[in-house]
Amino acid sequence: MLYHSLPDEVNTRYFIEKWKREKKILLPVVRGEEMVLCPYEGAENCKVGSFGITEPVTLPYTDYEKIDLALIPGVAFDRKGNRLGRGKGYYDRILPYISATKTGICFSFQLLDEIPREPFDVPMDFILTEKELLTCSR
Repeated sequence: MLYHSLPDEVNTRYFIEKWKREKKILLPVVRGEEMVLCPYEGAENCKVGSFGITEPVTLPYTDYEKIDLALIPGVAFDRKGNRLGRGKGYYDRILPYISATKTGICFSFQLLDEIPREPFDVPMDFILTEKELLTCSR
């Protein structure tokens, strides 16, 4: 599971293109108030969707147990693995169903000592920045 980056996020587009033939890459697609995961099959099978994000037009992937790695964006993370999103709750609603290793991806300036946490928040297992890979403590 990955994400097509926005201009202010760590760029994932080259990574997606490099690995699309070797790995099954699932990207988020916003449908109303929900987010689903759809397989990425190349730029020709995508459209610009909600919030200006490039989204696959493939059928949703539902076998969440087979996802082995989830790379998650965020506005900020803390060293305990807590994530601050953009406020719509899309990841908050889907992450409880994904048992895969969850790695937050951000720039080092987005890694804070502590951020607010809600009971429904799903913490990350790791945080990856351009300077470090942090194993999160809970």
